[in-house]
Amino acid sequence: MNDITILSGTEMPQGVASAPKRAPLTEPNSFSQMLKDSLDQVSRLQQESNESIQNLVTGKQTNIHQTMIANEKSGVAFELVMQVRNKSIDAYEKIMGMTI
Repeated sequence: MNDITILSGTEMPQGVASAPKRAPLTEPNSFSQMLKDSLDQVSRLQQESNESIQNLVTGKQTNIHQTMIANEKSGVAFELVMQVRNKSIDAYEKIMGMTI
């Protein structure tokens, strides 16, 4: 049976890899840029869904599962953007309703 040894906080046991270190971010993205990127991604997902549906209808694609997955991805992404929009409007209204 192996003995149990207590390590100090700075020692790493042999054979255990340390967590990978991440490079520091050079510049944080602004909220507007993040929102624009999200809208672009939703638009791309909707285009992919429409193309997949078109390909299924014309017979270029026979896998209905991939079409349904693409359709659900675009639907969920759109709902997420709408929820972010609604929460942003609610926050704006609350801020504008504050009196100094």
